[in-house]
Amino acid sequence: MSAHSSLTIAKKHRLDDEMRFIRSWLEKPLETGAVAPSGKILARTMARYVDPNVTGPVIELGPGTGPVTEALVAQGVDPARLVLVEYNPMFCRLLRTRYPAATIVQGDAYSLKRALGKIIPSKTAAAVVSGLPIVTKAVRTRLRLINEALGFLSPGAPFIQFTYAVVPPLPRAIAGMRAEASERIWLNLPPARVWIYRRG
Repeated sequence: MSAHSSLTIAKKHRLDDEMRFIRSWLEKPLETGAVAPSGKILARTMARYVDPNVTGPVIELGPGTGPVTEALVAQGVDPARLVLVEYNPMFCRLLRTRYPAATIVQGDAYSLKRALGKIIPSKTAAAVVSGLPIVTKAVRTRLRLINEALGFLSPGAPFIQFTYAVVPPLPRAIAGMRAEASERIWLNLPPARVWIYRRG
């Protein structure tokens, strides 16, 4: 296949994914959280905080059509290590086609213990990467999410969350947590920032 043909197919996939997102967003805007998949620069920024040499599963919450998943694989994460938790059944079918080696869990990431409790032992995950629209949720729901996610993470492993909001998606001063943030990614539409939370 020529480079031109590959580029044409990639553009078609991107357009198809954008249409899927728009349709899902129109149907359930608070669940989908965005009208388009994450941009390549945002996806690469999120993936950059995952060390592919650290053992254990890499959990992705709300992968949608898989732009961050693609960036994680490009970062060197073995697709067989990926555990993708997606609520939308249409996106789950697409992810199973694109990432057959990954574990696809159709479920509610805001009930992470219920979704993953029988799949991943506690304290074993190398990272949790979240594309969830958590700023649409109450603070107590966000805190429950990160606490459940931390239960799966190895000590010091990152919980990675992007946000379009100017303020952090989670309170900076969570007991026993430290937070850092990327530079604002102006080339993403809309502009976004990546926040990384670790225990200790």
